[in-house]
Amino acid sequence: MRGGHAETHKSGRSGWLRAAVLGANDGIVSTASLIVGVAASAAGHNDVLLAGTAALVAGALSMGAGEYVSVSSQADAEKADLAIERRALDEHPERELDELTAIYIGRGLDPALARQVAEQLTAHDDLAAHARDDIGITPQLVARPLQAAAASALAFSVGALVPLLTFLLLPAHAVVAGVMAASLVCLGVLGALAARAGGARALRGAVRVLLWSSLAMTATALIGHAFGRVFN
Repeated sequence: MRGGHAETHKSGRSGWLRAAVLGANDGIVSTASLIVGVAASAAGHNDVLLAGTAALVAGALSMGAGEYVSVSSQADAEKADLAIERRALDEHPERELDELTAIYIGRGLDPALARQVAEQLTAHDDLAAHARDDIGITPQLVARPLQAAAASALAFSVGALVPLLTFLLLPAHAVVAGVMAASLVCLGVLGALAARAGGARALRGAVRVLLWSSLAMTATALIGHAFGRVFN
């Protein structure tokens, strides 16, 4: 706290924010690309709708499962590290105290103060002190598989609804251009908001999302058009 007010930091949001942004971005891009590609092949309305709906359901489940497995692996590694640290504290408490003291000396404290800090933090909660300062595990950044999976799957579903609903509202001749335009607008806003939430420049976040997303949708539109000319 400085100047009588609490500071708001961004890093505590990293877990759910990363999963949500990735999910929403992928939901828009993959579903829009699929709809645009199938529509460009001159497929029927029902075929495009089926493809978009399948993309939403399969993508949400895939994103949620993938995020859960990935973050669970991180959580398993954190638990293993904490178990190792707990065993070391039980078997060699003085050595671990020396290790913590050396960490604080390395951060700029003089040896006497570093020892005092290490002793006080060890007396308060030795495992928490080593988890934070030796391993780098904090309550704010600890892996949460279910939270990450839910955020990713929900965000993907919401993102996928953008191109799907746009398709349903447009006449057949405007589907390709309309879905691309609506999706890119939403992606630009999403990129800007995600960048701001993470403390970066909004324009930078929007541009990097729009660049790769437009390439993905253009590529699938061209492929769909080419296949449509060959097989129709």
